Amino acid sequence: MSQNRGSGKIRVLIIDDSATVRQTLSAVLSSDPEIEVMGSAADPFAAVRRIADEAPDVITLDVEMPRMDGITFLRKLMSQHPIPVVMCSSLVEEGSETLMQALEAGAVDIIVKPRVDTRQMLLEAQVLICDTVKAAARARPRAGRKAAAPARTLRPEPKLNADVMMPAPHGHAMAKTTEKIICVGASTGGTEALREVLEQLPADSPGIVIVQHMPESFTAAFARRLDSLCEVAVREAKDGDTVLRGQVLIAPGNRHTLLQRSGARYFVTVKDGPLVSRHRPSVDVLFRSAAHCAGANAVGIIMTGMGDDGANGLLEMRNAGAFTIAQDEDSCVVFGMPKEAISRGAAEKIVALSAIAREILRHGSRAHVA
Repeated sequence: MSQNRGSGKIRVLIIDDSATVRQTLSAVLSSDPEIEVMGSAADPFAAVRRIADEAPDVITLDVEMPRMDGITFLRKLMSQHPIPVVMCSSLVEEGSETLMQALEAGAVDIIVKPRVDTRQMLLEAQVLICDTVKAAARARPRAGRKAAAPARTLRPEPKLNADVMMPAPHGHAMAKTTEKIICVGASTGGTEALREVLEQLPADSPGIVIVQHMPESFTAAFARRLDSLCEVAVREAKDGDTVLRGQVLIAPGNRHTLLQRSGARYFVTVKDGPLVSRHRPSVDVLFRSAAHCAGANAVGIIMTGMGDDGANGLLEMRNAGAFTIAQDEDSCVVFGMPKEAISRGAAEKIVALSAIAREILRHGSRAHVA
C-alpha cells in the first residue's frame, strides 16, 4: 500500500463539497502523527484527477455532492480501482438508509462529520475518525454487492477500559436458566459480516445482542436492513428490552449496552458513559456484563475489526465459563480485534465467517444449569 512510501504515513484524500467540512476534517486527521492529508476535492470529478496522479491509501467521501453523488462514485471506484473508502455523513436519521447502501456498495465504514460544539466533542471526534481511517487503511477493499476546527493538536485522553462502566467479574455468575445468550462484537467490516451470519439463522435461534461500532442514528437503519433480510427479528436495542429467542438486539450508536438478569429473564440496559477501549458502544462493556450475569449460559463471539475492543471482555467471558469464538484471519476484513483476543487466550475456537452461524446454533442450544 502507498503508506509505505515516503513518510510512511497513511495518505488520505478528502472528498466533500463543503470547504468548512474539508478544513475541519483535514485538521482532525492531521492531528494524528500516522496520518497525512494528501489533499481534498470538492466533487468526484476533481477527485478522479487527484487519484490519477497518485492513489491515496484511504478516501473519505461525502454522500451528497454536485455533479455526481457519493454512492454512484463509490460504485464506479469499487468496480475499477478499489481503494478503502470511509463514508462521511451528517448526523441525520433521514440519510442513514443511504449510508446502508454505501456499505453494500463496498464502503469500509462510516464516520460522522465532526461537530465542534465543545472541546470534548471535538476530542472524541478526533479519536473515532482517526481510528476509523487507520482501520480502513488495513482493510481489504471489496466490490459491493449488486465551521473550521482550530488546527491545534488535541491530546487524547487515556484509553479507558470497562472498569468505568462496571467492576470486573469475580467468581461465577448465577446459571439457573435454560436459555443461552449470544453476545457478538464487531467493527470494521462487521456490517456485511453480520449480515452473512444472521441470514443463515432460523427464526427460533437463541437471543443475540450485538455491538457493532457505528455512529448513532445509523444503527437503527442497520437493524431495519438486517430485519428485512433475515428470518430472525432484528432491531435496535432500547433500555429494558428483554433478550428473546428469535430476536437480535443491535446496540445503539453512541450508547453502551449491557446485559442484565432478573431471575431467568435476560434484558439489556442502555447507558451513557465515556469511550471504553476508544469506543461507545464498547464490546468490552457488553462482554463484561455477560460474564457477570450469564457466565456459562453465554456464548461470546468476536469478529472483524481493528483495535482490541472486546479482547479483554471475551477473556472474562471465557473465565466465567462461556464458550468463546473468534473469526479467523482469512475471512476478516481487518484481523485486529480477533487477533488480540486470540493472543490473550480468550478464544476457545477460531472459525471462518461462514461457520459462525453453525457455531451459534450448536452452542446456543445447550445451557449450563448450576
